[in-house]
Amino acid sequence: MRAQVAVLRTRPETVLADYGRLMRLAKYDQVLPRDQDCLLKLNLSWTKYFPACSTQPWQLEGVLNTFFEDGYDQRRLFAVENRTVVTDPRKGAVNNKWMPVLERYGLPFIPLTEVEWVRHEFNSPLLKLNEIFPKGIEIPKTYVGKNICHACTMKTHGHSQTTGAIKNAFGGLLKEVRHYAHEHIHEVLVDLMYMQKELHPGVFAVMDGTVVGDGAGPRTMIPREGNLILASADQVAIDAIAAKIMGFDPLAIPYLRMCHERGLGVGDPREIEIVGDDVSGVSMGCETRRSLVIWGDQLIRRGPLRPLKKLLLHSPLMVWAPFASNVYHDWLWYPTIGRARIRAFGETGWGRLFEGY
Repeated sequence: MRAQVAVLRTRPETVLADYGRLMRLAKYDQVLPRDQDCLLKLNLSWTKYFPACSTQPWQLEGVLNTFFEDGYDQRRLFAVENRTVVTDPRKGAVNNKWMPVLERYGLPFIPLTEVEWVRHEFNSPLLKLNEIFPKGIEIPKTYVGKNICHACTMKTHGHSQTTGAIKNAFGGLLKEVRHYAHEHIHEVLVDLMYMQKELHPGVFAVMDGTVVGDGAGPRTMIPREGNLILASADQVAIDAIAAKIMGFDPLAIPYLRMCHERGLGVGDPREIEIVGDDVSGVSMGCETRRSLVIWGDQLIRRGPLRPLKKLLLHSPLMVWAPFASNVYHDWLWYPTIGRARIRAFGETGWGRLFEGY
């Protein structure tokens, strides 16, 4: 059976209704039944707002509006996101304007730092995570047995080349020290697919490509208007189609190829049916680059500074890394290059829509 990805062209004036049409095209209610609890996993790549970086407010509203129009019980929906060593989920929920949307629909925001985490034994043949976390893999207890809907964005990533539905699980299933997994990121993303198949009865992804992040993702990007939204029950397939739209060969991206080869989803666009709008001729020509921070991280994890890895990243001295990242991203890049790109974005229809939230 061929995988299926729903893709629609959209614009600010119709995006909320378009999200409803998109999700129904992808038959989301067959994957996420109304009588089962569902996690809505948001994506926070930066505490600050930057276009294409994190779940967009209209994306969140479009998804929630569809759930409630179709009779879902708000008591069965849980909006969650985790933190990293450089992000704060509660501040991020405010800066990215999730809170007005969640309040409008009567849902609390649940930072995963505030829930119970438990060690979980996985039966699947994990490639790297058992080695990275030899004392056991801890996951949020609330994840076990619940369906999950990933609200991801279309963008590049300096570690994994692209990021979308699969990588969105990275921010939920692994604790704050998940940066240990960057060294083997492609294998870890395969592991996350195995883990989700054991944990969740249903997995669905809704991807926002209204604004696409190009360049040194997942933060210091060039925002490009994409005017597209995607949805699928196959996380590999949706990430493969997003990669193709951005201009990449999906099977040349290791995590997509490995997932495809292991039957965890479909990564070959020739085996994926597109429903909705024809995007076969779309190629945005995106190019993955590395930010200064990711470049430095890779020098330590895989480059000439590797002999210092344990001292710099796995000892109490590790505090220098998030401090350096915050200095570069928040104090240097964001007020200068970032601010100019945000101003340019503010002149677009999507920028005006963001300001309206």
